[in-house]
Amino acid sequence: MTGSDGSGDIQHWAPGEHILWRYRGIGTDEVHICRPVTVVRDTPDLLAVWMAPGTECVRPVLADGTSVHDEPLATRYTAPRTTERAHWAGSGVLKLARPGDPWSVWLFWERGWRFRSWYVNLEEPRRRWAGGVDSEDHFLDISVYPDRSWLWRDEDEFAQAQRSGLMDPDRADRVRAAGAAAVELVEGWGAPFRDGWEEWRPDPAWTVPALPADWDRTPAHTAP
Repeated sequence: MTGSDGSGDIQHWAPGEHILWRYRGIGTDEVHICRPVTVVRDTPDLLAVWMAPGTECVRPVLADGTSVHDEPLATRYTAPRTTERAHWAGSGVLKLARPGDPWSVWLFWERGWRFRSWYVNLEEPRRRWAGGVDSEDHFLDISVYPDRSWLWRDEDEFAQAQRSGLMDPDRADRVRAAGAAAVELVEGWGAPFRDGWEEWRPDPAWTVPALPADWDRTPAHTAP
């Protein structure tokens, strides 16, 4: 089932279907992060997907193949890059996204399904297409813990992205406003934090989605 029928009407994926969760470079159509995922729930109010341990993904790396995070912060976003295929290490990730929200909420577990934390990934509201959803990462993030404490993540990268020209002042202001709204949601313990997703478990019959050869294809149709 596709994300859009081309007429503007949203169609929803069934639980167990495989789709792609992708991130483009800011202001470009170039995909630099691609993660095959399994649909857990897809309704008008929520898209929930599971990225299984060991999933083959696409991630950005420096042109010589070294990790982006090995590059000094001052040149991290200007040094030449490429992409590579790599398998997701560690436990799987449950991703939750409400239509229109400028963030998604990820759940992380330790081995043995001991719940660790939520992660609020500030990003462009996702655009659906036949094969999945596309977004743009906004660098700034929030970790949220079971005791309801929270803290900002990657403030240094958010600042550097602005210095490197990836984010103009208007966009940076919108991201800060989104972050403030997310913090308000956390402090009010609204959905999805109150919804018990930390007790969710994947269907043991699910297979790990494969990374398709055309993972970076341009969507034929998109819908908000």
